[in-house]
Amino acid sequence: MIEKWKNIIQSMGSINKPFPMIISSLLIGFLFFIFMLSNVFTETYEIERFNNAKETIRSPITIEDKKETEQRRREAVQSVSDRYYISTETTDERIGYIEELFDAIATTKSNSEKQDEQDKEKSVSDRVEDLQQILSSEIIVAIDQDSLSTLIQMNENDLSVAKELLRTTLYNIFNDGIRTEEIDQAIERFNDRLRFSSLSVEVKQALRDVGSFALVANSFFSAEKTQEAEKQAINNVEPVMIRAGEVIVQEEQTITNEIYEKLELVGLLNTNRNFYPVIGLTLLVLLFVSFIFHEMLQLNKSIKLNMRSLMAIVVISLLIIAMMKFTSYYTLSNNPLYYLLPVPMGVMLIKLLFREQTAIKFAVIFSIVGSIVFNGQIPGALNTEVALYFLASQLAGIVMVHSIEDKTTILKASIGMAIVNASMISMFFFLSFEKNEWMTLLLYEGYGLTAALIACALTIGILPFLESGLGILSDSKLLTLASPNHPLLRKILVEAPGTYHHSVMVANLSEAACEKIGANGLLARVASYYHDLGKTKYPHYFIENQMGIQNPHKFIEPMQSAAIIISHPYDGAHMLEKHHMPKEIIDIAKQHHGTTLLKYFYYQAKEVYKDVLESDYRYPGPKPQTKEAAVISICDSIEAAVRSIDAPSKEKINEMIENIIQARLTDGQLNESSLTFNELEMVRVTISETLNGIYHSRIQYPDDKKLKEEK
Repeated sequence: MIEKWKNIIQSMGSINKPFPMIISSLLIGFLFFIFMLSNVFTETYEIERFNNAKETIRSPITIEDKKETEQRRREAVQSVSDRYYISTETTDERIGYIEELFDAIATTKSNSEKQDEQDKEKSVSDRVEDLQQILSSEIIVAIDQDSLSTLIQMNENDLSVAKELLRTTLYNIFNDGIRTEEIDQAIERFNDRLRFSSLSVEVKQALRDVGSFALVANSFFSAEKTQEAEKQAINNVEPVMIRAGEVIVQEEQTITNEIYEKLELVGLLNTNRNFYPVIGLTLLVLLFVSFIFHEMLQLNKSIKLNMRSLMAIVVISLLIIAMMKFTSYYTLSNNPLYYLLPVPMGVMLIKLLFREQTAIKFAVIFSIVGSIVFNGQIPGALNTEVALYFLASQLAGIVMVHSIEDKTTILKASIGMAIVNASMISMFFFLSFEKNEWMTLLLYEGYGLTAALIACALTIGILPFLESGLGILSDSKLLTLASPNHPLLRKILVEAPGTYHHSVMVANLSEAACEKIGANGLLARVASYYHDLGKTKYPHYFIENQMGIQNPHKFIEPMQSAAIIISHPYDGAHMLEKHHMPKEIIDIAKQHHGTTLLKYFYYQAKEVYKDVLESDYRYPGPKPQTKEAAVISICDSIEAAVRSIDAPSKEKINEMIENIIQARLTDGQLNESSLTFNELEMVRVTISETLNGIYHSRIQYPDDKKLKEEK
């Protein structure tokens, strides 16, 4: 059973036929169709008022019940009481009268002190008359002569106490506000305060008259404040929403007028609708499918897709469309939650896992899908604001993100996307005809900033799961495997240092050649590091590791030597499998010698034995299956051969490269790879330029001994 599953997993290799890509494209299209269907078409019902519902009906959309909202707002306005304002001018005016009265009394008393002692008995009435001569007419009319007579006869101390008592009490009452209908209550409050004073009864009565005169209405109706309170009450009323999925009517429940109006509001009674929107959606989805399939074909030419890669594209597409659909249920015109969506996550994952061109194409698709998902459940409508926002945000993510190994890149990507998001939101805000508040803009800008941060965080968090769960080899994983501290690379360096140096040279050649023809240069470099791992099993049987020792092949039969040499690709592949290395690297380790012939030991054996089978001295294969494997197999042979040249020159190097490539072609070793003759020529030129740069001629400097002899 284990072997069966192992074979199934191994069969998930490169895709040579378009059928899996067609299935994947159709699956993505089907997901898009299912999630967008309710945005272009919803089921309708034939229902009459006051009948019983035959089934439970839920709202297909989220929409505001404006009629109910308006009713609640009217009730809120009716509950608002009138607002009043206190007139400080009125207060100051009435207190001013009190000040005038007591100042006049003081003046009159001062003048009377200058009269003779014999005139004092008849001066009270005269003083009252004198007092009335200098008082305002309002005071004279309101306060009778008895009260004035009582006040004018008070001594200095009582007069000061009375004045202070009046001022304090009146201020307290005026500050609380006195409406017209509350004057009697205000006078009663004033009298209650006098009742507890230490003044005489006559003085209290006089002060009551003065207080009754002073207390008038100073609190008046404020239309402006009342309107402001009513507006606040309206703002405090939350819109009455019918949520998507909310039950409008239960089975067997009577359809009342209110329920009927709700059904009509959400569009469930519109019998005029037809299937044309579904046909339009189908055509759009088929266009998406064609677009995606074409991109998969192009992508397969460059990086050789497998079932796991296709599964990753499907999973990413599902995540994005599901996230959009879920958010659309809670998005309102006054609360655009789509600003919060981390949609760039999808295209950033696609770029990191595959290539930038594919990510850009999916960014366009996701933007169009978003414009339909967030169309407010209005068939035929497209939300262009959503499409533009998603497209700009995704393109920013694609441009900014390069590799998650560089943490500053992620930070820069977050900042870049946040700036783009904020710019787009500001543009929509200022282009809008509606009057919006600045706090609303700040809130939406916060949405955009949060979306950028979440997108980068999710990209970092999801990428390892896709890499490990689906077995996808991304640049970030390759960079991790390229670390010199990796245990297997340390093993090669310690146990087979010559092989390690050879692998580094092959990596340099392979990466340059692959980059030149558009193949995965990073994969070629990392695979080159590990391609000869099997040599660590018998390191001294390989010439690059025979430093200071005799060649052990001199002491064994050619067949034994061939067996040791031939086994190293498969020993290496076995070690790589034990360490759970990516399948692409394991395959290159197996394929880098293809089915080539070990000519040295084959001809050596033919000199000794008559019946020698060539197949015994050939690697069992398989031949290189990808461009990267083919390039590495060529570079592996060329690097080893060039190292054996005495005094390598440009002519010798180029001749050696030509011979090895021609031999590989003649032997059919490149037949199963997708290398073209044009690409092979570019590989040859790149290897030649790189090796000639390494082995370029240098000036020969004479040693000190020769210089002395010449002198």
